[in-house]
Amino acid sequence: MRSIPREDVPVVVDDNGVELRVRDEEGLSVGFVHLPAGADLRPATEGLPDDLCPCPHWGYMISGRVRMHTLDGAQDFVAGQAFYWGPGHAPEALEDSDYVDFSPTDEFRRVIDHITSGAAAE
Repeated sequence: MRSIPREDVPVVVDDNGVELRVRDEEGLSVGFVHLPAGADLRPATEGLPDDLCPCPHWGYMISGRVRMHTLDGAQDFVAGQAFYWGPGHAPEALEDSDYVDFSPTDEFRRVIDHITSGAAAE
């Protein structure tokens, strides 16, 4: 058994207050996410299928409130809730928010590469 302290997970995105820390654990990514109030990641997911994140995520909202946009509408997630975000979503922070999520590493890596390459801005 082991624990994974947030501080031991490398930062892969640090942009305008958005922080994403991700570490692979045998094919499953552990992610610690901070989104400041007002952060809307829909522009970052442009160019992905349906312009939304195609990777599934399971996790827990530590603090704040995040609105998850999908093709079918939007749903809010708040501190204290566990979640499953299926393929086809993009987050918007309605408050300063922190959550931890678990995702298939290969799928999440493709999304991170898209976001960090600036492909959405092209």
